[in-house]
Amino acid sequence: MAGRVVIYTLASCPTCARAKADLAAEGVEFEERDVNFNPRWYEEATELAVSVPVIVWPDRVEVGWKGDHG
Repeated sequence: MAGRVVIYTLASCPTCARAKADLAAEGVEFEERDVNFNPRWYEEATELAVSVPVIVWPDRVEVGWKGDHG
């Protein structure tokens, strides 16, 4: 896959954990940004959605994972 994938998460979010595990199992390389650890990442994520996970693909933004939100 060309382009960078970024996933905004929370450590306490089981949906985020499933999304990360599934992406890793599919061989998708991604950068995780836990919004609790960096105020800038929190701001970036809330510009896109109000829940996590937020997955920024090269061509789209996906909120939640397989129908679930954290």
